Amino acid sequence: MTHSTSARDVVKALKDVDFPAGKDTLIEAASRSGASPDVIKALRGIPPEQYNNREEVARSVRVDPVSDLGLSPAQRAEQARERGRPGQSQHLRDVPKPPVEEELDR
Repeated sequence: MTHSTSARDVVKALKDVDFPAGKDTLIEAASRSGASPDVIKALRGIPPEQYNNREEVARSVRVDPVSDLGLSPAQRAEQARERGRPGQSQHLRDVPKPPVEEELDR
């Protein structure tokens, strides 16, 4: 499955949203801001929850796994092995850096 939007596009479309906000509010705000149909489609695919900030939305929306979140291949592999909260896109879950990467970053 090919995703034609990025987390950055979604966050940009939600710049005027007052959080916390629900799914319907996010979709309406993105429509008002002139977001692309791909961004609207991505927002329609998120779980119907209350989101506290744009980051939570970006993690829940389904986008290309390597779009713009800056995750390393090791972090993406770790995400694939671990489970996140129900409904959250697997490839966008928070994953701590592997110890080897932490050591290399020093």
